[in-house]
Amino acid sequence: MSIFRIHFTWQEKTYTLKARSLDMTHPYFVAIMDLVLPAESHVLINPADDEIRKKFGSVRQLMLPFQSVSLIEEYTEDPDYRENDKAPAKAEVVFSDRFGKKT
Repeated sequence: MSIFRIHFTWQEKTYTLKARSLDMTHPYFVAIMDLVLPAESHVLINPADDEIRKKFGSVRQLMLPFQSVSLIEEYTEDPDYRENDKAPAKAEVVFSDRFGKKT
């Protein structure tokens, strides 16, 4: 099942939403359905994710004018989903000895 990441501007602010379904058959709008909202964390609070949940949490379908959409990405699976906690988080430094000396 595809996951779409949509980058758009609304009220002079740039947003990025994820959804499972898009409809681009309308001549002037992109219809975004089945939004995938960021998961709520009880440990860390991300203000951007919190704002997205507040603004779009109860939306069933979002109709965006084509002019406000800057980029639509399609993935076969959620690019932000980490299967286990051992996977490196974003911005985490990962050290590798791939290019280390061979003995």
